[in-house]
This record gives sequence, structure tokens and C-alpha cells, in this order.
Amino acid sequence: MILTTTRRTALLLGVAALAAPAALRASPALDAVIAEAEGLNQLHSFQILRDGVVVQAIAPRGPGLDRLANIKSVSKTLVALLTGIAIAEGAIPGPDARVLPLLGRPAAGDVRDDLTVGDLLSMRTGLPSTSGPRYGAWVQSGDWVSYVLDADPTGRPGTGFTYSTGGWHVLGAVLARATGQSLHALARSRLADPLDIALPRWDRDPQGRYLGGNQMALTPRGLARIGEMVRNGGRHDGRQIVPEAWIVTSWEPRARSPWSGDGYGYGWFLTRMGGARAAYGRGYGGQVLAVVPDRGLTMVITSDPTRPARTAGHFGDLMRLMRAAVETQG
Repeated sequence: MILTTTRRTALLLGVAALAAPAALRASPALDAVIAEAEGLNQLHSFQILRDGVVVQAIAPRGPGLDRLANIKSVSKTLVALLTGIAIAEGAIPGPDARVLPLLGRPAAGDVRDDLTVGDLLSMRTGLPSTSGPRYGAWVQSGDWVSYVLDADPTGRPGTGFTYSTGGWHVLGAVLARATGQSLHALARSRLADPLDIALPRWDRDPQGRYLGGNQMALTPRGLARIGEMVRNGGRHDGRQIVPEAWIVTSWEPRARSPWSGDGYGYGWFLTRMGGARAAYGRGYGGQVLAVVPDRGLTMVITSDPTRPARTAGHFGDLMRLMRAAVETQG
């Protein structure tokens, strides 16, 4: 059930912004975390905000905090936010809405007919992955949406967890058709413009549809502004950008990552940092947007987008540093 009152939503989320701002906590322990972060040769930037105030912001390499960075699959988290907005505006009936009718496609006559928006959001499509070694063949195909939906099912929708950018591209196509706007126009009008951040155009498929779930560029500071909006229950500058209730339901675990063991909701990985509940979006190379509402924290990391960041490598280092940073703010 999606909660509808600010009080009950705040209790579930632990929205720190509803309490008085806490004092900033610079400390030798935090200084040590930042020094270690500066030594990671893939890391480009690391920001920590507490109750909306910057505690630390470094950019030891890369383009800096105010120039565009490819956030890779963190864009999946933004597409999930856009989905919540589209549902609130009535363009999509809800997470249980069937995908094929929303796209105007005929019935498949098998389990694909049961595929829902919620299945796309939680990466439980029952369809083969188009990520990793399969990514190249997918983007070289003549129709990225059909490539995903015409594939033989590997399971039932709503079960398992298969990481796949293709499912997010299908969701982007659903959003565009349902709202009558391109995914770029939708993202600008519903997120970028209200938050006063730049969002240039990004890759499109052969039909001209913007890629859902990859290749989006934001400045690190712009990404931090999105994180702060989420931490504040979907609000920015007195305006409700994303429904609070959608953030709550997005943070309900529906699957589990086979790599990290973290839960997965609607576009967010779910874990604990420093004993507090945390949600994060993750992108190739080590791009991260993390929100820890109980501690009033938003953390943003950008890294070299051309190098892998595995759980046992760079990404594992980033998670360890973020957990250590949260502990310094406990």
C-alpha cells in the first residue's frame, strides 16, 4: 500500500529534512576517509552533504564538480523517479500496468503478456539481459525495444533479478508514449528544470527514442541536488517534484543483487550504511548517488566511466568508504 500522509511517509523514510538541521561533523575520521578517497585512481569526485550543507566535496581528477559527467546506469534511478511522476500525473495507471498495451504492441501469447511497469522497474522481467557482453549486439540491432520484447522469455515476469539496461529502455519508451514527450523532454521538464540543473541530450536508438538507463550526463553538483530532493521526501525549494509516497514504495525491496547481496526496489539498490538504511543508484565505472535519510546524508561519487568498477574492486572500495563516511556522521 502506498502511504499518502507526510507524517507516515517521514516515519518510513526517516526523512532527515523534517527535523532540525544537525551540526556539521568534520572530524579526523572523516578527513581520513577523504584522504583515502583521493588516493583511488579511478575516482573523479566525492561529495558528502549533511542536511543540505556540503561537508566535503573533492574532485582530485576528472572534469570537476561543475562540468558534465556520464552517470551511466545511475540514470536508471532517474528514470524510476520519472515513472513515479508519470503515475502521479495519470499518464500511467500504476506499477501493475501491462507493458505491451502501453506500447500499442499485440499480445505475445506467452508470459510476456504479464510483463508490468513494476517488473521493468525492479528488473524482474523474465527476459534475457542486454547488459555486459550482450550490450553490443543489442545497441547494434535495428530496434532496441523490439530486441528486448521479442526475445524468448527465460522466466516469469515478477520473479528473479536480471540486470539489464534493455528493460529500462523499454520503460523509457513507455514513458515517452504515455506522456507524449520524449524521455529527454520529460526528464528536463519534470526534473532538470525544476531543480535548475543542466541535462543535455544523450544517445538515441534507431527510432529516435532516448536511451533509458544509460549514457545520461549531469554535473556532480546537479546529481547531488537530485539526491537532496529525494532525501527531502521529493521536495525542492518548497515544491513537490516527486511524490513522497513514490519514494517510499521505490525503497521497498523486491529483488536482490546476486553480486553485492543488496536489495533492489524500483531503480534503487537498498542496503545499510553505518547502521542506517540507505538507498543508492550505481553506474558503470563507479558512479554513485546514495541517500541515507536517517543521518541526513546525500553522497555523490563520479569515477572514470571507461574502466570497470566491480564489487571486489573499485566499487567495493567506494562502498567501504561511504559506510565509513556515514559512521563519522552518526
